[in-house]
Amino acid sequence: MALNVSGVVAVVLFYILILGTGVWAARKSRRAERKSSGDRTEVVLLGDRNISLVVGIFTMTATWVGGGFILGVAEAVYTPKMGLIWALMPIQYSVSFIIGGLFFAKPMREKKYVTMMDPFQEKYGRVLSGALVLPCVLVDVLWVSCTLLGLGATMSVILDLHFGYSVWISAAVAIVYTLLGGLYSVAYTDVIQLTLAFLSLWLCVPFLLLNKTSASIAETAFNHTYQDPWVGSLDKDRVWKWIDDCLMLGLGSLSFQSFHQRTLSASSSSTAQLTCFAAAFLVAILGIPPALVGAVAASTDWNLTQYGSPPPYIRGEHSFVLPLTLQYLTPSYISIIGIGAVAAAVMSSTDSGSVICNFCFSSNIYKNILSSTVGVIRISCGSWWVLLETSILSTLNSTLVLWILGADVSYTLIFPHLISGPFFNVTNGYVRPLWGYIAGVTLRICWEEETFLGIPVVLHPGCTLDDIYVQKASVRTVSMLCTLVTILLFSWLAGLMCNHALLPERWDFRVRHIVTTAPPEDDLAQNLKMNGNDAECDENSRGVALQPLSQTGT
Repeated sequence: MALNVSGVVAVVLFYILILGTGVWAARKSRRAERKSSGDRTEVVLLGDRNISLVVGIFTMTATWVGGGFILGVAEAVYTPKMGLIWALMPIQYSVSFIIGGLFFAKPMREKKYVTMMDPFQEKYGRVLSGALVLPCVLVDVLWVSCTLLGLGATMSVILDLHFGYSVWISAAVAIVYTLLGGLYSVAYTDVIQLTLAFLSLWLCVPFLLLNKTSASIAETAFNHTYQDPWVGSLDKDRVWKWIDDCLMLGLGSLSFQSFHQRTLSASSSSTAQLTCFAAAFLVAILGIPPALVGAVAASTDWNLTQYGSPPPYIRGEHSFVLPLTLQYLTPSYISIIGIGAVAAAVMSSTDSGSVICNFCFSSNIYKNILSSTVGVIRISCGSWWVLLETSILSTLNSTLVLWILGADVSYTLIFPHLISGPFFNVTNGYVRPLWGYIAGVTLRICWEEETFLGIPVVLHPGCTLDDIYVQKASVRTVSMLCTLVTILLFSWLAGLMCNHALLPERWDFRVRHIVTTAPPEDDLAQNLKMNGNDAECDENSRGVALQPLSQTGT
């Protein structure tokens, strides 16, 4: 197959449009910087907390509807062992947005946090919150890698363009306009990208449904025609696995910094909530076209197409089913339009992921632990490190695997802390939640479906171990619950022992560090101590000497 010149020209024009929009938004960001009296970092990374409702809805939806979303849904519907019932992303992400809008958007926006890690830093201090940044960064690296993999696969199939070239060029364009304008560039380019993705995907659907080599998807939904029905089935021994995936995608998505960046950048707390609710509806709508692509692919006699026999699943190319379907079942100009949809979706997620991943690392680790003088330029330049990491990870073969892996890390390691920190006052200090972090990492490794040696470390009820180990239990949910219980249990025990003088305060690293840096006590604080009003090591303490003063002031 020769290089598709017309397709390449169309993609180049699209990239020029996006880059021009990003440069225009960068100028808007510069004007906002000059007018703003607040922190320059908030202008660059949160759009000066002035993102309107309409732009917020577009950027929230576009960030989640990326290449991994589009290709992952199509791959799940087409894969014979899965089907539509296992394509959980559209519905579960809608549920995630609704939950986030109800319980997280308003309180976090009103407290004017900069990142999702700020409440952790208030509760745990800098060191432990810095440790929690590492899985957060890993999640975003996997997420961006997933989106770039989807774009590379699409362009390599339809344009016959080398996988690496398409990944590097697309990521470079996204990084350039992100460096220029920060969140302003990301948000305003998302408006164009989501519009193009929405129109392009729906424009391809009629051509796919009416092609002559495919049977009616209504007939193949529940009947075995060319492969198993594309609706899929939920066997009794896979029910717990399905529930596990539902909870992982629905709750784990709340631990993505991308979600909280959109709510924190809203112009008000009510705008943040409305953004979540509107995006929940749009994400579900945008999940329909890729699901139809997977259904058409499952209803196609591939032997009648130029692709030939055997079908993509037998060849191990089921992760490329969306570009293959566009290439062989639609006219060439329609397949080029499909490329535009995937490219738009990919860039809308890549720019957001690069900013978030880099800023979490720079702000919560470098700035708070290593150096307090980090500036916006140094934060922005770190995006090239993200580009390098995602380019390495993008050599993997399945967008769906990368997508689920990122959600797995978020659900089992970050979500328990996101719940215990803001909603349970018992959690505080370094030592106590640290045990939950260690327990979560250890249990998830031990309860992995397949370890490095190819055998499980821990067996669960309902699993089978023959020649191949098959995990049928809800290992992710069990790991998450164990992490949450460990955090609360150790926090309660440590607090109880501290209050009864059974645990020396110097054993708590957080208390020991603050004691050494606290100012000398004045007469009022000494009198309060004599009266028995000594500071307790609870979640609101800012130092042993300062706590009585803060209580008196209230």
